[in-house]
Amino acid sequence: MVHLLRHGEVFNPSGVLYGRLAGFGLSDRGREQAELVAGALAGTDLTAVVASPLQRAQETAGPIATAHDLAILTEERLIEAGNRFEGEKVGVGDGALRSPRHWAKLRDPFTPSWGEPYLQIAHRMLGAVHRARALAHGHEALCVSHQLPIWTLRRFVTGQRLWHDPRRRQCALASLTSFVFTGTELTQLHYTEPTSPGTPPSRTKLW
Repeated sequence: MVHLLRHGEVFNPSGVLYGRLAGFGLSDRGREQAELVAGALAGTDLTAVVASPLQRAQETAGPIATAHDLAILTEERLIEAGNRFEGEKVGVGDGALRSPRHWAKLRDPFTPSWGEPYLQIAHRMLGAVHRARALAHGHEALCVSHQLPIWTLRRFVTGQRLWHDPRRRQCALASLTSFVFTGTELTQLHYTEPTSPGTPPSRTKLW
């Protein structure tokens, strides 16, 4: 099993789209979330902890790696999606989206035109997951990544179109999207939110 963990809450008082920018670590709540996930995974058979190179992912991985006496392995393919709005405020009704000079970036929502292509994200993420599966052969691995890459990969392996409404993503902060393998074949997906006990888990049988 390979667990894909979205990082915890980020300290971002200015409310910008931080993307791949350096210097965005966890908030106090984010650090609490990381500890809660470490507790939820305490009884699992983790033998590999892999994380995106970004600070928030590395900090989320820390308590889990420590609890299992493992080093954190950095995997570039788990990084956040590239986005041409990095450093901008992009909320609906304010920020960069109101400026005509940015509208050309929005011409193609299906690829998308404002950032890294969805298919490229899916392929690199799948490669990272298979590397983690091989590292933890016969056991469990954890990959700490980001919302859009995790959700894109989930849609890719379940045969859904990759463009989507961001408001409908099932990938909350500090949530786990777990890929279950039979040998090298992906057979099930499980989704859980360890920091939100009232949220029911979901299971998807693929084959």
